[in-house]
Amino acid sequence: MSALLNGEPEGCRSLIPGGCSTRVPGRFPPPGGIEVELDHGPSLATRWFNGTVTGQARVVEALQRIAYLLERAREPTYRVRAFRNAAATISALGDDELRGRVQAGTLTELRGIGKVTAEVVTEALSGETPVYLRRLEATGGQPVAEGGAEIRAALRGDLHTHSDWSDGGSPIADMVAAAQALGHEYIALTDHSPRLTVANGLSAERLRRQLDALAELNAGSGGIRVLTGIEVDINEDGSLDQSDDLLGRLDVVVASVHSKLRMPQEEMTRRMVTAIANPHVDVLGHCTGRLVTGGRGTRPESAFDAEVVFAACARFGVAVEINSRPERLDPPKRLLRLAVEAGCQFAVNTDAHAPGQLDWQPYGCERAAACGVPLENIVNTWAVQDLLSWTAQQS
Repeated sequence: MSALLNGEPEGCRSLIPGGCSTRVPGRFPPPGGIEVELDHGPSLATRWFNGTVTGQARVVEALQRIAYLLERAREPTYRVRAFRNAAATISALGDDELRGRVQAGTLTELRGIGKVTAEVVTEALSGETPVYLRRLEATGGQPVAEGGAEIRAALRGDLHTHSDWSDGGSPIADMVAAAQALGHEYIALTDHSPRLTVANGLSAERLRRQLDALAELNAGSGGIRVLTGIEVDINEDGSLDQSDDLLGRLDVVVASVHSKLRMPQEEMTRRMVTAIANPHVDVLGHCTGRLVTGGRGTRPESAFDAEVVFAACARFGVAVEINSRPERLDPPKRLLRLAVEAGCQFAVNTDAHAPGQLDWQPYGCERAAACGVPLENIVNTWAVQDLLSWTAQQS
């Protein structure tokens, strides 16, 4: 995994994703060789602090769980990073040194440990549920949405995620571990394409390096398949922001509009249909580009002929993404119902930029169920080989 960890910016490299409400238990070896089992249930705090996990492992899990819940709540990256960095620091300590520093009150002398994280460490080590974690569990530890249970149970993976190779906040290893903890059989890494410089889009050379890293990761991973992918920009003329050669090497291609969102309707329709007809495209990402809430403010939908666009998706076998990000929830329900009527296939994705955001899929499942999306038409309910056979047919 050296290429994966050393080829791009560093972050917290723990393979514990911080805990989550899991469908399938998993075991993950974080740095230091401590093995912790992630369990079922809406909150892991009970198991952490009932004596079955002790010492350093309990502290690391508490810090990671806090980071996870902050990510899920869309808190600022710097706040999340403070807890992930603290977890990495504690992971490198021996249990005796950790207890000694807590007793001596010298935790804050360590790089990555501040006043707040030191309080969490101290409380967790003593066997208490840290106040910070208790507060987060009360406000954000429950399932994000209640509907769409049948679809949630059938999902096998997520086809739109980002890492710190582009504008995500965490290394690939952390994203993969969180996906496995959620019970996913596969996850597609779809970092941005070069034109989107504001999101640190991958040049052709960086994408090649990422493909090498993912091949190395898949060779040593157990149980979960990391699919190669990209969220490729749809240029103004409908062409794609990456070479055909590289797009042809990828398992999953999500094509999205990120620029000139206010194009006239006829031009936007032509732009989108041209991209949909490209044989490399598998999924049409967040089709309206709208933002309904969040720190970036709101943004209206792009204008396009939805009947024409969805007819093209159905004709060319391109799945319409049901984007589960709370600030997007794209497409809106009226368009989602129109896509169902057009006979489209769908992908319920998170567009996650951090491990905790992988837990947003229930938002999309709830909307899919409400709009009558047939379960068999959701491509990420399929087994990985069936999915890959489908994407191969696209190109």
